[in-house]
Amino acid sequence: MPDSTVKATAEDLAAFIARCLRAAGVGADDAATVGAIMSEADVNGSDGHGVFRLPQYVRRIQAGGMAARADITTVRETSATALIDGGNGLGHLTVKHAVELAMDKAAETGVAWVGTRNSNHAGPAGTYARMALARDMIGIYMAVGNANHLPPWGGTEMLLSTNPIAVAIPAMDEPPVALDMATTVAAYGKVKTKAQRGEMMPEGWMIDALGNSLTDPKRADDGFLLPIGGAKGYGLALVFGLLAGTLNGAAFGKDVVDFNADDTSVTNTGQMIIALNVQAFADVDQFKRQVDEVIRQLHASPTMPGVDAIRIPGEHAHAVRAERRRSGIPIHAVLFEKLEALAAELGVPGIVP
Repeated sequence: MPDSTVKATAEDLAAFIARCLRAAGVGADDAATVGAIMSEADVNGSDGHGVFRLPQYVRRIQAGGMAARADITTVRETSATALIDGGNGLGHLTVKHAVELAMDKAAETGVAWVGTRNSNHAGPAGTYARMALARDMIGIYMAVGNANHLPPWGGTEMLLSTNPIAVAIPAMDEPPVALDMATTVAAYGKVKTKAQRGEMMPEGWMIDALGNSLTDPKRADDGFLLPIGGAKGYGLALVFGLLAGTLNGAAFGKDVVDFNADDTSVTNTGQMIIALNVQAFADVDQFKRQVDEVIRQLHASPTMPGVDAIRIPGEHAHAVRAERRRSGIPIHAVLFEKLEALAAELGVPGIVP
């Protein structure tokens, strides 16, 4: 397979995703919403969490592991908190609902926490943290990953996942600070994209059960991901899982379903979002100007030899977003063929009109 790409606009990609989801039984409005969220992941450079996941979502819907149409219900609620049940529908819809509810509550209470259960994979964590920026709020998001690829520190049984965290903080003139990271050195989606493209992984992403470096992504089942910062990353993965999973009555530990290998079981995925209203703590414009000043101080600070610039979390994604909006989203040839095959199977037009 040649190493080539096809370019698509975000609008074409979103429309394609929506067409496929509608053909799989998802309602038109929900399909359009998920299409927009998924294409945004590709625009931001999160290639392992955007259209790359579409065949898997369709397969799970067709196999009965995920509901094409689901009611999102509120299980518990206070003025500043809520627990919602996603009805085993598309995770993007559940988490978007959770974010909107958290922002509405934070507008009244200053800060709000909303948890989810019976949700599904929802794409990049940063997508949901950044939603709070539109209302001059800080967004904090955590989730339980949809497959266990991390053992407890010093162990070999994979009881934890990549369990990500994302934090988005608004600025005035500078791009917002937007941290989005797994608690492992690499997210498993990156391993999957490497495997699909026939590329090797860098050393340090994975090791096998004997502690040897594992760089062939097609042998990923023979090893496990490494946590960031050694035992500290393991600790973060554990705590985030308890907050986003166990607290919500969602799956964690041995209960996590590997949605890469199992299309029929309900994943009962858990996530949580905190919306923090800046206005409850400070003058919004003053705070955003101060964030600008901190960013500029960091940019202006001296660099070590061989380092060309100091970068801020989210800065790379901001640059990628601008480039892909300008020149299109690259879709690797292998993925493009898979997506075209999916379109043919579903009887809908392909990506590029």
